[in-house]
Amino acid sequence: MEDELEDRVIYQTYVTHLKMMSRFAWGAPLNINFHSPLTYLAYLWRLLKVYVFKPEVFIFGTIIVLIFMYLQALDVWSRALLGRLQFTISRGTKGKIQKLSLFNTGDAEKTSWQLQLQQSAAYAIQGRRPKMEDRFVINENINNTGVSLFAIFDGHGGEFAANYAKEKLIPNLYKKVVEIKDLISGKVPEKNPDEQQCKEDSKDESKPSTPMLQERKRSIRKTTSTTDECYKGIKEITDKEILSKLDKQLPVTREVRNTSTSMFKQIPTTSYFDKSGKVDYGKLLTDEVLAADRLLLEIAKKSYDVAGTTALIAILEGTKLYVANVGDSRGVMCDNKGNAIPLSFDHKPQQMRERKRIKEAGGFVSFNGVWRVAGILATSRALGDYPLKDKNFVIADPDILTFDLYDHKPQFIILASDGLWDTFSNEDAIAFIKERLDESDYGARSITLESLHRGSLDNITVVIIDFRNFPFKSAQA
Repeated sequence: MEDELEDRVIYQTYVTHLKMMSRFAWGAPLNINFHSPLTYLAYLWRLLKVYVFKPEVFIFGTIIVLIFMYLQALDVWSRALLGRLQFTISRGTKGKIQKLSLFNTGDAEKTSWQLQLQQSAAYAIQGRRPKMEDRFVINENINNTGVSLFAIFDGHGGEFAANYAKEKLIPNLYKKVVEIKDLISGKVPEKNPDEQQCKEDSKDESKPSTPMLQERKRSIRKTTSTTDECYKGIKEITDKEILSKLDKQLPVTREVRNTSTSMFKQIPTTSYFDKSGKVDYGKLLTDEVLAADRLLLEIAKKSYDVAGTTALIAILEGTKLYVANVGDSRGVMCDNKGNAIPLSFDHKPQQMRERKRIKEAGGFVSFNGVWRVAGILATSRALGDYPLKDKNFVIADPDILTFDLYDHKPQFIILASDGLWDTFSNEDAIAFIKERLDESDYGARSITLESLHRGSLDNITVVIIDFRNFPFKSAQA
């Protein structure tokens, strides 16, 4: 009895479905009259009345639309809130909470840095971060060599790595550029008086000794200085910040220092010329970045400093532009047609190439707000970060891209830390600056503050290079 009743219900449902489908199919007008669309409009209106304008369908559709509108409004509201308000907690030396402050974007704009030169300008703000960990460099003519250098370092985990990159890597690049230009002009470079001192220090360090604690600190200070002198070729005591970190570290034996010192060898300047005699700036950038990273890791391990930094370095000579990138700071060019041409590509853990390399090294990539290496670092390449660098999860190998500006005849170039790119796409940034190139700083300040108002939570640094008056024809000739 129950089976028979079930069969009747299924049959009745089937018949009703067929009737509905027949009504829909046979209700369409078959006589096509292109000059009289009213027939189709009448048929469409009849379908809407039967299937759409029913109370249950209308109510359900209205609820769905309201939900989507609410989600969109919530997203806009949350971004606006983050753009205006941010809770910060400042801690004292003993780790106790001193005060809880609530500030708006005006407060976040107060800590800022700016620089304006003839062809370029930079603007940087601390924003909503408790410390400013970005660093930038602009030099439009290194020692009158005709070579310009621009760089952005976006530190994380502290300021130490970004400071080191700016204060050590950049002077090394300056020195190499000057040496290369001296060779091209036929000028004989002066002998470095520090080389003999370096050799003598190496001989002395081969003798085992066990000094007292204060003597060890002095020897560490001396070794750091002479290591930098051997590597850089200048008489300069390591900066106070590095020395203060070394003073706090555990004692290190001379044997260990001797091993680390012997790791770094001067690369001859002549190796930076290719077979045709042209300067290979790509090789120069790669060698100097990797050498700076090795030295940084040696110091960071001794002082247990886990800080790291991205590096975006651009060298301009004539119409040739060389861009080295490590991490997720980014460069973009606006060509003569207004198109956005990427000058670099971010190193993100979720990229197939980076993910594969990390897994082959025994690491993993996980999602923690954003994709991170071992659940920690949001960029897969950086200088420093020695705990992840030791396992080769993170590397410092730069990607080098070379451009002939004569082919593109760019209007301008944007170099920026990822604080800007969190709120701007390449195309958005190009369109924004195009409208503000006539400002005194080529729009660097405007786009930085706009990124802050859009809700960027990071330090923001922007460098703009203006090419509107650049003599492309004469430079090419």
